[in-house]
Amino acid sequence: MQERRRDSRLVAVNVGQPRELPWRGGTLRSSIVKRPVAGRVWVDRLNVAGDTQADLIGHGGEHRAVFVYQLESHHYWEHFLGRELEGPGQFGENFTVEGLSDEEVCIGDRYAVGSAIFEVTQPRVTCVKVGVRLGEPRMPALLTGHGRPGFYFRVLVPGEVRAGDVIRLVHRETDAPSVRRTSDLLYSSDHDPKDLRRAIAVAALAEGWRTSLQALLEAGQGAGNPGLAGVRETPPWLGFRPFKVAAVSEPAQDVRALTLVPGDGGSVPGHRGGQFVPVRIPGPDGEGRVRSYSLSAAADGQRLRLSVKRVGAVSARVHQLRAGETIELGAPRGEFVTDAGGAQPLVLISAGIGVTPLLAILATWLRQGAGGRCCGCTWPGTAPRTHTPRR
Repeated sequence: MQERRRDSRLVAVNVGQPRELPWRGGTLRSSIVKRPVAGRVWVDRLNVAGDTQADLIGHGGEHRAVFVYQLESHHYWEHFLGRELEGPGQFGENFTVEGLSDEEVCIGDRYAVGSAIFEVTQPRVTCVKVGVRLGEPRMPALLTGHGRPGFYFRVLVPGEVRAGDVIRLVHRETDAPSVRRTSDLLYSSDHDPKDLRRAIAVAALAEGWRTSLQALLEAGQGAGNPGLAGVRETPPWLGFRPFKVAAVSEPAQDVRALTLVPGDGGSVPGHRGGQFVPVRIPGPDGEGRVRSYSLSAAADGQRLRLSVKRVGAVSARVHQLRAGETIELGAPRGEFVTDAGGAQPLVLISAGIGVTPLLAILATWLRQGAGGRCCGCTWPGTAPRTHTPRR
């Protein structure tokens, strides 16, 4: 066990309930507004007593039972933003702590606080809500860019905690990466294979993070981050953003098409035909499952469309979604694209559900005025409604 230079301390225990927050002319439902509570507080496997997660897709579940943020980072952001923050809980954290910096804490660390024992599972994946809470839209990108994301606890032993409790390190995995290094592996262009393997090897790492880091390892150092840094353009948003299911259709056997509109009332920045989005779907245990699905329609600034074939547990959950439900999407990304409007013919070949990105490429090509012929049928320069490719 690594010797600690000084004790860390639980400064405040913060809880909140879902509420509607003003956002871009509409409202956003969230529990990110949290306030400190006095006395001893019970923490169980999934939550802190008195706290309710409004969105179990992006928050909550065993791997994200307790969000931890540092008092030192509060002070850092006060200086950076040039204003005083109200106090503990401003970043939506359940535990405001003194010490436990993201550079010091490692994935898999176990800490005793009061009568409970916790395990570090992942850095925070920031979303638009922290920007809404602080009135600073840049905040999601700033947290990762400045290496101060904070982290989540899994509750190994439920128990009581209270402000003022000493936080003791009771176990550290051999060669485990820090919270900051793990966050940088996903959000920066530095995907050192050795560090990726170190992170993946830690049993405590949340499954969604393991899947993403494994994909980076398989892509290779020179390939960049296929999910985040692989695009040449700057993603229009970082982290996950809520989208509501506006319509559901079945364009083919075992295929469910979802039309999605922003849950925060904002617009949808344009994407390129052929790109995909990471989708976070809640599992039966409340833990989010992340999969990437191709966009199957051209950008129109108002909605996104996914067409998903049922082939496994997560796609089966997608097929259960109904109009009005909410899921979370990462920004469109990927380089399987082509520029529309060229003079050369466009030939698209696919098999099965692999047609989905090609439909978006074709719709984008036609919408931008390329026109032309496809399989002997002449289409105007607008996105087609239905078309069965000739094989």
